[in-house]
Amino acid sequence: MAQVLEFKLPDLGEGLTEAEIVRWLVEVGDVVVVDQPVVEVETAKAMVEVPCPYGGVVTARFGAEGAELPVGAPLLTVAVGSKKSSAGRAASDASAASDTPAASGAAADSGTSGNVLVGYGTGAPAARRRRIRPAPVSSASRSSAAASAPALSEAPISAPAAVSAVPASVPASVPPPVPVPVEASVLAAEPTKPTGPVAVISPLVRKLARQHDLDLREIAGTGRDGLILRSDVESAIRALDAMPAAGQPLARPAPPKTAAERIPLRGIRGAVAEKLARSRREIPDATCWVDADATELMSARAAMNAAGGSAGGPKVSVLALLARICTAALARFPELNATVDAEAREIVRLSGAHLGFAAQTERGLVVPVIRDAHTRNAESIGAEIARLTEAARTGKLTPAQLTGGTFTLNNYGVFGVDGSTPIINHPEAAMLGVGRIVPKPWVHGGELAVRQVVQLSLTFDHRVCDGGTAGGFLRYVADCVEQPSLLLRTL
Repeated sequence: MAQVLEFKLPDLGEGLTEAEIVRWLVEVGDVVVVDQPVVEVETAKAMVEVPCPYGGVVTARFGAEGAELPVGAPLLTVAVGSKKSSAGRAASDASAASDTPAASGAAADSGTSGNVLVGYGTGAPAARRRRIRPAPVSSASRSSAAASAPALSEAPISAPAAVSAVPASVPASVPPPVPVPVEASVLAAEPTKPTGPVAVISPLVRKLARQHDLDLREIAGTGRDGLILRSDVESAIRALDAMPAAGQPLARPAPPKTAAERIPLRGIRGAVAEKLARSRREIPDATCWVDADATELMSARAAMNAAGGSAGGPKVSVLALLARICTAALARFPELNATVDAEAREIVRLSGAHLGFAAQTERGLVVPVIRDAHTRNAESIGAEIARLTEAARTGKLTPAQLTGGTFTLNNYGVFGVDGSTPIINHPEAAMLGVGRIVPKPWVHGGELAVRQVVQLSLTFDHRVCDGGTAGGFLRYVADCVEQPSLLLRTL
């Protein structure tokens, strides 16, 4: 007799308490094997695939795509021990026996994984899923059979092995539906709304569709394997907007007008909002700033890249040079490489500098962390910045790459602004903000000249140091920007 087991949303690590369902990878009635990914979720840190520790038949799913679930809430139920699940599990056990015979035998006996699901799951390779399909029926009888045959629902069912077969012929006939005049290249022309998971990966695509009251199940994706891209949703929006001009009625009623738009604070946006609010509540911050002549720094960078380019080496970015300057400044002023333990009423000075840098992505603002930045040179820091930035843009940053920073560098100059007052990335003690580098009038060598000028802003936790220490840190950074040769003492 089959035993129905409940699989709950596991602890994904790093203090995360909830996750949003992005895409279901299995449907009710599918046969899954141990450690097969069953759902893709988005946390405040990253997007992850969650594997199931049970092998059997999926009997129910909890939560629609886009729903937010807390850790420990039920994800799905699996019937373990049924004839259908035994066949799928036997195939999985046979393929895994050659690698880990002892572990595979234990997992096969219990129908579960012996691993702990934290972070990115158990790490076992995902097997292909098998789907239980009903007996084929004729196209003439499919419509009336759908009205009488019991449908698989998202609610739990008592017996997973009972999948009713639809009779081969149905005497009743149903007149064909009236077609809806829409563009065939954009919207699907099925008379019945399709079911199953939507082929969408990007949360931005889902948000855009919600804002325009579009049903993603009616949009034909042009991406790989039918993946719905942002361009597909935008094409559908243009097609619907053009219908009234051509005298054609819309296939859906116009959305009701509201006085304001409400956007849920969840995912990365919610995590950023909570961290910034907590920083303002708990940290008595202060900001000081200074203008610096960055002409010599830009000349030094050009010389480095010219020498590195001839030798085939990578180019050094301005951000990498500023990051190297920050690590040198933290070595001189370790008070700012610290955190505050409010409960113990202690300042905790940290031995290593793990440098975070702000990166703007389509999913929102993230702060990847360069581990042990104090042990790296400018070229190594630049390579790590490039690697983490690419991972941020593609949504592949792990929670471990987004936590553990001790000091943050924020280059808001890329947005074309000169200055700002940064908010400290809690629980750190300081953040350095860098504005754009632009030509400005400057007194150089006793004469007025046009120089490359940048504004530097330091926001610091006034509990860890006073203005003298913060000012000394910022002045040292400015001096290194104006005279990069000062860094030779620490290299």
